[in-house]
Amino acid sequence: MNDALGAPQSALVLGGTSEIARATVRTLVARRLRTIVLAGRDQAGLERAAEEARAIGATTVETVAFDARAPETHAPLVQEVFARHGGIDLVLVAFGVLGDQEAGEKDPAAAAEVISVNFTGAASVGLAVAGELRAQGHGVLAVLSSVAGERARRSNFIYGSSKAGLDSFFQGLGDSLVGSGARVLVVRPGFVRTRMTAGMDAAPFAVEPEDVAAVIVRALEAGAEQAWAPPRLRWVMAAVRHLPRPLFRRLRV
Repeated sequence: MNDALGAPQSALVLGGTSEIARATVRTLVARRLRTIVLAGRDQAGLERAAEEARAIGATTVETVAFDARAPETHAPLVQEVFARHGGIDLVLVAFGVLGDQEAGEKDPAAAAEVISVNFTGAASVGLAVAGELRAQGHGVLAVLSSVAGERARRSNFIYGSSKAGLDSFFQGLGDSLVGSGARVLVVRPGFVRTRMTAGMDAAPFAVEPEDVAAVIVRALEAGAEQAWAPPRLRWVMAAVRHLPRPLFRRLRV
């Protein structure tokens, strides 16, 4: 159950090796987060993240196997975690793949893999989580979307479309939870300096994982349903969304 100040005391992190997820866990442990379940495919990476959480004060840290591409396993995993811990205050959906746009345009299977992980996998596990949050009557489902999903660009429309689908899905899921005591938080980072973007030229307003974590925590504390990282991207993307299509194409982004 959240503490008296509204800070989560327990969390399930789907994509527990993500640098943004790890930064968020560190920030929340510095507040009141004590029980953490880290889920993902890289068991060695999960164990390193777990040791990090324990070292800074988390008292119960577990790791579980999770594969976004195996939707038949999602509901049983979520149900078991919630049952074992008597409920979860925060679920963070932090997994995803960037993919290779050029390769994806030539290989539909590669494009489908990106969409399957980023959208289908997130939607599947999100529904399972929402059912548990609705039943317990409280909690937040926070999902990492992307500003890339706010308007598809020529340079990354495969990744962008997967995030656009995810973003729309979780907004609707959030609406379905109104009145239940639970809510959805959609977080839209811009360019984040992580392993996923290593070697790429940084876009304007680039941030570090710690910056995204700070945005997530502020949004949780404020009871927000949407957040941008950095916050100024909210207004930048509002302008980008409304650019006439011929002008948008000339930007060559």
